[in-house]
Amino acid sequence: MSQTLPPPLTYAMIGGGTGAFIGEVHRKAIALDHSATLVAGAFSSTPERSIESARQLGLPHDRSYTTYQELVKQEASRPDRVDFVVIVTPNDSHHPIAKAALEAGFHVVLDKPATQTSEQAQELIELSKEHNRLCCVTYNYTGYPMVRQARALIEANHIGPIRKVFVEYHQGWLASDLESTGQKQASWRVDPHRAGIGGAIGDIGTHAENLASFVTGLQPQSIYADLRSFVPNRPLDDDASVFINYTSGAHAVLTASQICIGRGNGLTLRIHGESGSISWNQETPDTLEVTKLNTNPVTYSRGGPDLHDDATISTRIPQGHPEGYLEAFANIYKGATDAIREHNSDQDPSRLAQLIPTIDDGYQGVRFVECCVQSSRSRAAVNF
Repeated sequence: MSQTLPPPLTYAMIGGGTGAFIGEVHRKAIALDHSATLVAGAFSSTPERSIESARQLGLPHDRSYTTYQELVKQEASRPDRVDFVVIVTPNDSHHPIAKAALEAGFHVVLDKPATQTSEQAQELIELSKEHNRLCCVTYNYTGYPMVRQARALIEANHIGPIRKVFVEYHQGWLASDLESTGQKQASWRVDPHRAGIGGAIGDIGTHAENLASFVTGLQPQSIYADLRSFVPNRPLDDDASVFINYTSGAHAVLTASQICIGRGNGLTLRIHGESGSISWNQETPDTLEVTKLNTNPVTYSRGGPDLHDDATISTRIPQGHPEGYLEAFANIYKGATDAIREHNSDQDPSRLAQLIPTIDDGYQGVRFVECCVQSSRSRAAVNF
């Protein structure tokens, strides 16, 4: 007998109008598992663009909004109100929108970095608890099956106590003064009023820090950072070198750069323990290399045998058929929608729901950026 699937949840999107890269990624990822349906939206700070985006996405007129304030107010009063709100706007508006949505009783899925300051993130943590609503943050690289396999191996002490972590996230798309051409994605990312105090460290460095934390379970103790802007007159960093001391005594070297010509989306993680090492590369995400002391490397493959359940439940198609960025993003949303269903029905959270990043992870990401900026300015280590 075939299993009856629950009807999809409904969601509203704020930001991410047609033509915006990340909004389309979120919509496609949510659609992959049919776990939620887009029924409402306020897609741009320009009212005309917002309405046009809603029209192109096939939304009804009465759920096509010109501002997030209008969306939150009107949706909150509807008998068929949306189940959750997705926020994919530039960084400066994350906090006020998420605050309004939580206060109106909506679950929230928030793009990273969660907010511009740790105080804002802490307020969202408190609002999430006060209103008993979930607030998830889309650190999507934690959704890869082999990342979850790496985490499971480390939890099982497969490579022994961790000594050293290397994590890098290298891109080349901001190696020139792209923002001066009016390119939208570049313009707001180098603007401190919109992006916040961190450039590359906030845009991609938070992904690197979160990936290392998710897989290893280690907690930062102190940070020493060197942030630089290689492109003349760029107000925010485009290159970052960071040393992290963990409370366990392990050390990490984290580099995040957007001026590495020839690099597309080079996120890699290498973890070295007392009895072995683990290596993963986002551009070849279906494999995980594990080497035990005095042995040859062993390669785990997504969809293959002898994988942890966390990797298996995060896999959709058989071994040899590549899965990638959208599928990893979809795993975050599948976990989030499962968590919302379970929360609403007072069920115990499923394993997928337990793996999703929350606003607590978002707080750590923002705090990481603040420590890096403070350290770089003072040329001294900063306690986390």
